[in-house]
Amino acid sequence: MPKNKNPFLLNPELIQFLKDYINTPSPVGSESGGQRVWLNYIKNIVDETFTDPYGTAVGVINPGKPFKVVIEAHADEISWFVNYINPDGFIYLKRNGGTDPIIAPSQRVIIHGNKGPVKAVFGWPAIHTRMGRDDKEYQPKMENLFLDCGARCLGEVEKLGIHVGSLVTHVDTFDELAFDNFIARAFDNRIGGFMNAQVARHLKSNKKSLPYSLYIVNSVQEEIGLRGAEMIARRIKPDVAIVTDVTHDTGTPLINKQIEGECKCGKGPVLTFGPAVHNKLLQFIEKTAVKNKIDYQLHAVSRSTGTDTESFAYANDGCPSALISIPLRYMHTTVEMIHRADIEKTIQLMYESVLALSPKTNLSYFE
Repeated sequence: MPKNKNPFLLNPELIQFLKDYINTPSPVGSESGGQRVWLNYIKNIVDETFTDPYGTAVGVINPGKPFKVVIEAHADEISWFVNYINPDGFIYLKRNGGTDPIIAPSQRVIIHGNKGPVKAVFGWPAIHTRMGRDDKEYQPKMENLFLDCGARCLGEVEKLGIHVGSLVTHVDTFDELAFDNFIARAFDNRIGGFMNAQVARHLKSNKKSLPYSLYIVNSVQEEIGLRGAEMIARRIKPDVAIVTDVTHDTGTPLINKQIEGECKCGKGPVLTFGPAVHNKLLQFIEKTAVKNKIDYQLHAVSRSTGTDTESFAYANDGCPSALISIPLRYMHTTVEMIHRADIEKTIQLMYESVLALSPKTNLSYFE
């Protein structure tokens, strides 16, 4: 391999794993499909793996050490629940996570019934039928969104195995756009699980020895209140946690930078300031980025980061925690967009930070 070859560049084999992982439905509360893909990949590059009762998956490198470090992402994707089926076979829904009704009309979906997957669409009245009428009536909202699976009565819907409580996921899959941009549903936040797995892969391939136990955590149920991270933080009781997630690219139209700050895809990972973020750990990561000439961006929150960072920071007796985010456009849509360079730089920053950390790293505010 040429000496100037960047080892963190994504190759076709890694892109294929990313595609497989992203494309596997993993709705909130039923993440086992994606978790199996992730565990199958990571099992050969860590020393051991385990799962918890609700489906959080963990790989461990150098287990059994008294000092424990977590790198974490969440594995769940926003989705829908079947809530009501009317006599004509139209299906009404409840949200499962932060799904946005405004993007739903004309989308294709899969209903996960007890007889297997069923194709369906979000129906919507044609513009011809709305001309001259009050368009406020036709704003997409939970009470007027419905699915059409081709059935013409309640009985036909039930024959397909669809029932109240069936999960519904969007069908949009991974694709590549010009200038090294990727699109998919559920980059929020399976891209984090992908990146953390690559950190483990680099540690393995480079035969690096760590002076602590490293837990690579893929948590469930973040989208409905950080629940999986709460459970696994109490179980592992880490000494340090670095969380990876996505954050908003604010360079697109309709976003106010004075409120959201400035962050753009392609400009590197984002380091967040906020109450739950441990200042000395954040400084440590920032110095690591500078030392390794890794581009990065800065972001601030007034209270919560809205990520699993809080679950680790405030667990047990308190755990120094930090957040490294990847910029993303069009969050909670089916065309979330990220940039290849940001993936590569975030993997590198996570890797170098994990290598630089040790039980002797001083994270006390009073020493």
